[in-house]
Amino acid sequence: AEAAELRARLRAVRHTVLVLSGKGGVGKSTFSALLAHGLAADESKQVALLDIDICGPSIPKMMGLEGEQVHQSGSGWSPVYVEENLGVMSVGFLLSSPDDAVIWRGPKKNGLIKQFLRDVDWGEVDYLIVDTPPGTSDEHLSIVQYLSASHIDGAVIVTTPQEVSLQDVRKEINFCRKVKLPIIGVVENMSGFVCPKCKNESQIFPPTTGGAEKMCQNLNVSLLGKVPLDPQIGRSCDRGQSFLAEAPESPATLSYRNIIQRIQEYCEQHHFQEEKIM
Repeated sequence: AEAAELRARLRAVRHTVLVLSGKGGVGKSTFSALLAHGLAADESKQVALLDIDICGPSIPKMMGLEGEQVHQSGSGWSPVYVEENLGVMSVGFLLSSPDDAVIWRGPKKNGLIKQFLRDVDWGEVDYLIVDTPPGTSDEHLSIVQYLSASHIDGAVIVTTPQEVSLQDVRKEINFCRKVKLPIIGVVENMSGFVCPKCKNESQIFPPTTGGAEKMCQNLNVSLLGKVPLDPQIGRSCDRGQSFLAEAPESPATLSYRNIIQRIQEYCEQHHFQEEKIM
């Protein structure tokens, strides 16, 4: 009955993409926010961003929605909208203050994730982006289990170039394979920094073992792209603005647009293959 309820609610979602990372601080929520902005730039597409990082919900801040409240109607919880075609849901909207700590055990977290999937009235959605916490814990198992009632196109895994980050990404890739979650590909974030004055490139996080590119070759996973460091990304996120709109000519923006296009192509291909099987 539970699976049927979830299936009924998620029937109107065409594509679902999970954004994962092996460890915190690699820019996963930033990537999720910019992926949602990039997809929603096409006004014919309806995009939903679900933040299930329950202990560290940063999506409301990044989307410029701090202080917003969730409203309930007869058809369920209404998402908070950034644009007409971009809706957001996060535990951050349920807290009385952005500084409140969420001190919950696993079952309560799982219950909220289920409630988000079952009770939020997204309407017809082309892309549901799910921002997850770092690691391979309760929340990841729950979201994969609950979404299996409908479908998941796949996961995008975000890393930085240094070995200490890649080590955890290998665990994330193994997690995906164990739970039969397709991997769309890996994004290498903070991949080099070009000085705006002298134009020299510095490796802030040196790829001592060949970076994400070498790891992807070894593990037979697609490398979706590399996003260079740009201080403007952090400033845009702090202000709740879309970096893609604020710095359209930045090398980081061009890299993001290529990655987003590759994710769209993967999802369309995946959808086409599913329809053929059916």
